[in-house]
Amino acid sequence: MLLIWEAMGRFGNLPAFILPLPEQVVLRFWTALLKDDLLLHTGVTLSEIVLGLLAGTFVAVGLGYLIAKSRAFERVAAPYLVATQAIPVVAIAPLLVIWFGPGMFSKVLICTLIVFFPVLVNTVVGVRAVPKSFYDLMHSLRATRGQIIHRLELPASLPVLLGGLRIGATLSVIGAVVGELVGADQGLGFLINTARGLYDTALVFVAVFMLIALALLLYSLVAGLEKKFLAWQEVHE
Repeated sequence: MLLIWEAMGRFGNLPAFILPLPEQVVLRFWTALLKDDLLLHTGVTLSEIVLGLLAGTFVAVGLGYLIAKSRAFERVAAPYLVATQAIPVVAIAPLLVIWFGPGMFSKVLICTLIVFFPVLVNTVVGVRAVPKSFYDLMHSLRATRGQIIHRLELPASLPVLLGGLRIGATLSVIGAVVGELVGADQGLGFLINTARGLYDTALVFVAVFMLIALALLLYSLVAGLEKKFLAWQEVHE
């Protein structure tokens, strides 16, 4: 990819504000670290992503568990949940920024909304996939509701839940950037907007690569959680 990029830049006669060379992007990265507060903007975006991911996961797991255990609640809640997902977050992001201001809260809310549905669906699927015979065993041992959740439902649904969390971790990056592109005075989305207005394409590349790095970091963290909490699967295999 780097070779193709280098060839297109050198032999395509493209100016730097259209397609900067890889070495120009690297040089711009170092200058951005020193002059453009790149770490500050990255930290702001990462904070929005982490808070949105945690909030979306917490709400989705709680609501997903209720839906999984109650068909009546599912019939009531499902139409509203599907309706919220029919509206693209990009379409409502400007409204959320107008209603809640250009600060961090609106960006966290957008991240929460975009993370919510995949984690919710995986929670429902995971809890409902627990075999009935396991419940019979727990009841025969006179397990309490808390013990069933802690000892049975949570471990059994964790593989599917963490799979949804992988998706949510990458989607949360999109949510934060969408909110920052709509309106912000900090963050990587704000940096992209500023660089685009100045035709500083190299800085746009720098910000995009930082977003990719954040997505890979979060994905790797979730994969690490899977390896730690699902080690029993490898032992079983």
